[in-house]
Amino acid sequence: MQMNDMLKPSEVDLLYQTHHDWLRGWLRTRVGCMENAADLAQDTFVRLLRARQVSPLKEPRAYLSSIARGLMIDQFRRRALERAYQDSLACLPEGEAPSEEYRLIILDTLERLDSALQQLKPRVRQAFLLAQLDGLSITQIAMRLEVSRATIERDLAKALGVCYRLRYADL
Repeated sequence: MQMNDMLKPSEVDLLYQTHHDWLRGWLRTRVGCMENAADLAQDTFVRLLRARQVSPLKEPRAYLSSIARGLMIDQFRRRALERAYQDSLACLPEGEAPSEEYRLIILDTLERLDSALQQLKPRVRQAFLLAQLDGLSITQIAMRLEVSRATIERDLAKALGVCYRLRYADL
């Protein structure tokens, strides 16, 4: 895509002026918090500025709500991960909780892993989680998911490939 196919900052500014209040209200009805809705609306327009969308938009509200919906889902998942992590910390003896820096590294890793796993097909993701979290063998997973052992081996190889790429993507 060429640079002239992208939305220009002036076009984004016009979209912002025209649709920001609507988007904030739309988000408010879904998240139930004016401040959170305002943050998500801003993030939506930041995402729009970075997007390589061909201009002009034929259905700007549909496009904006699609971006905002994705951001809401990301936020919901991030908060669920944080709650699960906080719950696991509550089970640790006092004084064994990780430092704030380590906590942020763990949460970032969990978010990246969750995002990567969401890209997998449901059975592949389920097989990986059964192996990693429940400690089931390949045979046990195959029986539980009612597929062949070879299928589970392929599924686990795909999931581990995603983890490998995630681990070494920054190197």
